[in-house]
Amino acid sequence: MKTASITAAATVLALALTACGGGAGSTTVDGGAFTLVSAGDPGSLDPHFTALSVTIQADRFLYDTLVNIDPGGNMVAGLAEKWEGDTTTAKYTLRKGITCSDGTPLTASQVADNINFVSDPANGSASLGLYVMPGATATGDDAAGTVTVTSPTPDSFLVRDIGGLFIVCGKGMADRGLLKQGADGTGMFTLTEAVAGDHYTLTRRKDYAWGPGDWKTDTRGLPDTVVIRVVGNEITAANLLASRQVNAATVLGPDQQRLRGMGLTAHDIESPFGELWFNQRAGKPGADVAVRRALTQALDLGQLGQVLTSGTGRAPKSLLAPGLGPCGGDTISGLLPASDLVAVKSALDSAGWVAGPDGVRAKDGKPLALTFYYPSTLGSTMQAAAELVQQRWSAVGAQVTVKGMTDTESMQVLTQGGWDAAFVPLGVFLPSQLVPFFSGSGGNNFAAVQNPAYDAAVQQAGALAGADGCGKWAEAEQALVRELNVVPFVNSVRPTFVQGATLETSQGSITPSSIRMLG
Repeated sequence: MKTASITAAATVLALALTACGGGAGSTTVDGGAFTLVSAGDPGSLDPHFTALSVTIQADRFLYDTLVNIDPGGNMVAGLAEKWEGDTTTAKYTLRKGITCSDGTPLTASQVADNINFVSDPANGSASLGLYVMPGATATGDDAAGTVTVTSPTPDSFLVRDIGGLFIVCGKGMADRGLLKQGADGTGMFTLTEAVAGDHYTLTRRKDYAWGPGDWKTDTRGLPDTVVIRVVGNEITAANLLASRQVNAATVLGPDQQRLRGMGLTAHDIESPFGELWFNQRAGKPGADVAVRRALTQALDLGQLGQVLTSGTGRAPKSLLAPGLGPCGGDTISGLLPASDLVAVKSALDSAGWVAGPDGVRAKDGKPLALTFYYPSTLGSTMQAAAELVQQRWSAVGAQVTVKGMTDTESMQVLTQGGWDAAFVPLGVFLPSQLVPFFSGSGGNNFAAVQNPAYDAAVQQAGALAGADGCGKWAEAEQALVRELNVVPFVNSVRPTFVQGATLETSQGSITPSSIRMLG
């Protein structure tokens, strides 16, 4: 799934950082090591089988995409020097001289193999629906260096979606086992050491000449190595920054004030963070919209957002990360039910749940028992907010068990279905990227959402190219919020602190070729 934390999966969250950081008067120096804190272990590094933001960040150093997105949200050259297309066809012309990490040339046929692999539902790729529509076919002309894609399902952002797929080279496609704790890509860096749960060391390719846009091979200030340190404790991450042992880390909790006071460069970005999901599989309480409504009304969403973001959050206007895609507008305001404990009882009664001295029970005596999960790698406030949910739901008669999940655990927890409700922030930038999380069976639709109004609006939106479909995409989002298929209640303003380097980011993670070391 896509975003950071799942993408939870998305889970879970792909978050955008902005601008650059370092120190006034610092000079650029060549070489050295850039150290980045990762809040969770990336797990398998196979780029076609993850939507976790921490893994996507690691993979950006190892793999390239056909097109890149600059900090302003515009498409610029990647592996492809030019592209064209509409809602059902796309064509990319590859740059000359691209080689894989083992020195072998990247061919158009290999690129097509990636697209065809992901498009086959039998392969179970996490990128299916996010970047490649099911059943899409691709052909490569090695002599001309072109890749042509045809999608059986219209996609408003087809050129951009296909263009965002990480491309694996031939050996990795032939043996995907190589990719779990290794890599076979065209990226700027190669993986030289992987110690799960501790660190990943990457070495820069000196022959890399196909960076984003008009990237120059004689660029100064590039690091020779990148070290991704896995640090699950935010206080520890802040201490590492303060002692100049790392160059970049995101800090959500109260330690951010200490770091700001030290004069460290902070890049504040807004992104979806507080999103409440219900498991809507048959037999689960959340399958009934009346129960979803009752449990939502039992909460004070404003208070919950304050707790989750330590008072720094903002009310969301959309399910998308703001300002990073072609569609904007308000698809949430006025659609979520207000806190109303009287209405909770009425809603539960209508759904067949009866309040008694020992809690809320169904007519067969079964208690309203809920297992609530939260991503434990996204800061201490996640646990505090989850415990507030537990308190409010317990007050109306539910039996609530709260459990934390790491990024790598989240995919298994959510897809296996042994949960009832969860915080799962999705960090996506295009409305089409929401589709696999809210439709279809299995895969990224971890909550088993079924919303015919959403599906109908998506079908209409997909036939309209680019921003022309934004109105229909907005209708689709509103259909989800009305049915409480997801409850978006707060966006985070997340500071990412940088010292000893400058950098740029796009689409939720650091752009490897933008890192400049400072003396």
